[in-house]
Amino acid sequence: MSRSENLLPRQLGDAHIRLLRIYKAVVESGGFSAAEVELNISRPAISLAISELESLLNMRLCNRGRAGFALTEQGEEVYDATLQLLGGLENFRARINAINTELKGELNIGITDNMVTVPQMRITRALAALKARGPEVTINIRMIPPKDIESGVLDGQLLVGVVSEQRSLPGLNYFPLYDEQSLLYCSNEHPLFEKDNSLLSDDELSGYDAVLPAYPQSAEIKQQQALLKASASSTDREGIAFLILSGSYIGFLPTHYAKQWIREGRIRAIQPEKRSFTTHFTAITRKGARNNLIRDAFMEELEKQ
Repeated sequence: MSRSENLLPRQLGDAHIRLLRIYKAVVESGGFSAAEVELNISRPAISLAISELESLLNMRLCNRGRAGFALTEQGEEVYDATLQLLGGLENFRARINAINTELKGELNIGITDNMVTVPQMRITRALAALKARGPEVTINIRMIPPKDIESGVLDGQLLVGVVSEQRSLPGLNYFPLYDEQSLLYCSNEHPLFEKDNSLLSDDELSGYDAVLPAYPQSAEIKQQQALLKASASSTDREGIAFLILSGSYIGFLPTHYAKQWIREGRIRAIQPEKRSFTTHFTAITRKGARNNLIRDAFMEELEKQ
């Protein structure tokens, strides 16, 4: 592209911020196709937006084609600058919220998938209490993988996250919420459904296809899964449930999430006394973040439950 003139305007408007948000999503998704689901817009629309941004900045941001998606050196720098800009916008919102004595603004929260059936319902009750305290608060929930929740809290895109406790990052505060038990399940279409648990050996169990999570797990969980024959994977627990219910796979599910299918007689636990593990869930916020009345009010309610 010609570098004869700088087309970046002195003032960035909503349209420019939108293009940068699309670019951020494309980079973090690893390409245009993968970003379609995240952005909920078509691939041609994404391609048009990136081309418009490249034209605006007067530089090529990424290479795309048969060889795959890859950022240029300039594209890497623009991505870093984009993170700083969007994080700065969130910091601005946080400062305005801190100045305001009333609960007005947004609560952006990221939550690990399929937790709505947790019987303690601490998150649900905290959200209800926050809405009662601040009727004008807009609550935005994103159901995304734990690593995306962590990065979202760290870069200021999310005020609060709810994740399983796998690791401790120095830039985050951790607030324990509750523990979740998971058991190994098969469906009523699977050969093991009628098998006596006491007659099932480790060798026999390891011969059946299993679905495993495609996200980080603790050492305890990995030890439980090491015996299984990994023939499929899923990025979330709903995907694991789909494959278990197909009758072709066994896999671990949280007991609260599996309860609905247990009642219907569609799945059963395999050797629950020995095939189980516990996951610890925590709420996370960013260390050193500016005061934010909405975040603080939500955390207060969460700690009460």
